[in-house]
Amino acid sequence: MTAAASPQADVPGRAGGQLPACAALKRRRDLRHTRPAGAWVSLSVVDLSFSDTRLAALYDRLHPLSEPERGFYLPIIMQAGSVLDVGCGTGALLHAARRAGHVGRLCGLDPAAAMLARARARPDIEWLCGDLAATRYADEFDLVVMTGHAFQTLVEDHEVRAALAAVRGALRAHGRFVFETRNPSARAWEGWTSRTPTEVLDATGTRVQVSRRVETPFDGRTVCFSETFVGDGWERSLTSRSTLRFLDATALSGFLGEARLAIEAQFGDYSRQPLTPASPEIITLARVAA
Repeated sequence: MTAAASPQADVPGRAGGQLPACAALKRRRDLRHTRPAGAWVSLSVVDLSFSDTRLAALYDRLHPLSEPERGFYLPIIMQAGSVLDVGCGTGALLHAARRAGHVGRLCGLDPAAAMLARARARPDIEWLCGDLAATRYADEFDLVVMTGHAFQTLVEDHEVRAALAAVRGALRAHGRFVFETRNPSARAWEGWTSRTPTEVLDATGTRVQVSRRVETPFDGRTVCFSETFVGDGWERSLTSRSTLRFLDATALSGFLGEARLAIEAQFGDYSRQPLTPASPEIITLARVAA
């Protein structure tokens, strides 16, 4: 799993290695004509932040797994015998579950090989590079989680439907799907443009500065933003451009219902506060419908 941005200063990290680049959206549309109908195309375009080995190595330093997120997801994972983490990124959450004593099946899925290279530090967890629709899991898991706002990388309706259908297919009869997406009414993107770059040291001690900018504000569906990385001694800067979709609770309910996933509960943050228009998150616990 990739690590979440802190609730004190939300930044658009933690997307599980599935963010489509803005400049590649046309390519995504073209790919729809070459892939099977309903295929989830996130594997075709992976954000540079996750596909570049050097940037993937910075991810957990920039977006460490927050205690509120760990406190919410880890008990749910520990109660499930078999768990699939979709968009697992560097595997931080599954690593935490194994360290906490989970003895069942843990499986991490992500389309970014560079992120999975970090996750594979623990060989006692299954790691698969790919997208959900292509795996064809069937009735194998008690729990599917999709953390780090990875759900927001499903930009088009057909991608949302294909992903949810695959989640439903992967779950056992009484399985649960737990995920979060940013609440559009909280307008988190308004704080994403950096006034000053964030600084972090990589594993070699090299200083890297990261600046963020919203390129296309909310248009009623999506936000497009960029992150630029500048490292001491690097030959050039690296810029990663990404798009996230913001769905409200009503739209989420509709998509989940189509996939025969019934909402069990929804919260506005990781402390399980009620969902309100001002809530930063829409955290959904869904169960396979009868």
